[in-house]
Amino acid sequence: MALVSELKRRARHVVGPLVGSLLVAYFAYHAMEGDRGIRAWQRLDGEIAEAREVRDRLVAEQAALDRRVAKLRPDSLDADLLEERARLVLGYVPADGVIVGQPVVPTTRLAGLAVVR
Repeated sequence: MALVSELKRRARHVVGPLVGSLLVAYFAYHAMEGDRGIRAWQRLDGEIAEAREVRDRLVAEQAALDRRVAKLRPDSLDADLLEERARLVLGYVPADGVIVGQPVVPTTRLAGLAVVR
């Protein structure tokens, strides 16, 4: 009987710190690994940085396209750009023109222009 009462007396001194330690461990784990924990925060920071890089790239691309569109407006028409776009859209190349960087494609000569097929 003395052994049981001694275990109960010692258990009272151990239970409080044990429960406290378990609570601290529980909250520490979820502070690191939870849905709103430190690792989730770091992951979201990485995703935000990646999204900012994509946004910056798209803003630069849009600015470049805006500059090209501005050159096609009637008040500031760039003849070279207009000719380039017309040839690209219509598929025409001058009869004596040379296409650099593309494979040779059979053409049909038509009144000084060649139709690329």
